[in-house]
Amino acid sequence: MSETRPTDPMAEAFQAQRERLRAVAHRMLGSHADAEDVVQEAWLRLSRQDAAAIHNLAGWLTTVVGRISLDVLRSRQARPEASYDDGSSELVVTLDDGPAPEDDAVLADSVGLALLVVLESLRPSERLAFVLHDLFAVPFDEIAQILGRSTAATKMLASRARRKVRTIERPIDVGREQREVVQAFLAAARRGDFEELLRVLDPEVKLTVDTPSGVVVTLGATQVATGARLSADAATHGRAVLVNGRPGVMSWREDGAPLSVLAFTVADGRITGITAVIDPAKLTLMDLPDPA
Repeated sequence: MSETRPTDPMAEAFQAQRERLRAVAHRMLGSHADAEDVVQEAWLRLSRQDAAAIHNLAGWLTTVVGRISLDVLRSRQARPEASYDDGSSELVVTLDDGPAPEDDAVLADSVGLALLVVLESLRPSERLAFVLHDLFAVPFDEIAQILGRSTAATKMLASRARRKVRTIERPIDVGREQREVVQAFLAAARRGDFEELLRVLDPEVKLTVDTPSGVVVTLGATQVATGARLSADAATHGRAVLVNGRPGVMSWREDGAPLSVLAFTVADGRITGITAVIDPAKLTLMDLPDPA
């Protein structure tokens, strides 16, 4: 998509804000293509405005980008089968051979990608509150206006999101507790222990599966536990890996070709998100370890 060229003062002012706006939209949506579309839509809305009536252009644009991004997130939630940007090729997968690979620079560099994956597990309002406030220092009262909520309620949304995001603050330190929660889930999946699955799954857990037909999203512990057979197969034939610094499982076919990659987000002792890639075409694009 071509970028807006600065041909007048308003266009020049917008161009100066473009990279920041694109960063906001990308953190919100996890998609470069969607972020660019949001920024372009913000420019179209600005071009229809009276520039003299906008006293704080940066704030106005941030609000517009936030609202458009929120609409996109809500649309995704309403259509969970919708296919998103190809983020699977950005996943960093390494064999999990130790409790804390302190010298693994690849994992340390993956914190930005890990954050995007964790953000996918948040509700749209939580994601907006966290991204705008914690990552871009937008005041809570401005975020509250975007969400149509009180400032106090907006602070609570950000706090709830912050607790979930804490799992990737140290991407190279996958703690024993996180591993134990994932292993408990996989063991329960193998046994078909529905009650144990519900115990280790967050009630609002989100399962995202990248299939040959597109991305399929399942929401809620009951639904995820019901469809846990994929995880059971991976647990039986797979090997522990780190995916963007998070605990995961990878399995291979008999000929050594990758079969699946699963990554788990764990917060407060429960699994809040599972990302699975089973599309052979997507797996081919990823830089994956060979089977032992």
